[in-house]
Amino acid sequence: MRAVITVVGKDMVGIVATVATECAATNANILDVTQSVFEDDIFAMVMLVDVSKLSCPLPELSDRLNALTKDVGLVVHVMHEDIFNSMHRI
Repeated sequence: MRAVITVVGKDMVGIVATVATECAATNANILDVTQSVFEDDIFAMVMLVDVSKLSCPLPELSDRLNALTKDVGLVVHVMHEDIFNSMHRI
């Protein structure tokens, strides 16, 4: 069971560390990560995480990540891989 985590916002120190730390705290194993910083300091990251051993429900992981990042203007989306795949088959 996997999920896709996306993070978008103004670039700053510690974004990857913040998300990775929360993933570790909830037992979400990061399988793959890609990130880019665009010209005007716009940060974008996509993570694929294994959530088969997640210690909380997936919506709670989403809530926890949003609580950590909303004050700094980042937008985080957490989506189960099945939903992500279904959206892109249409």
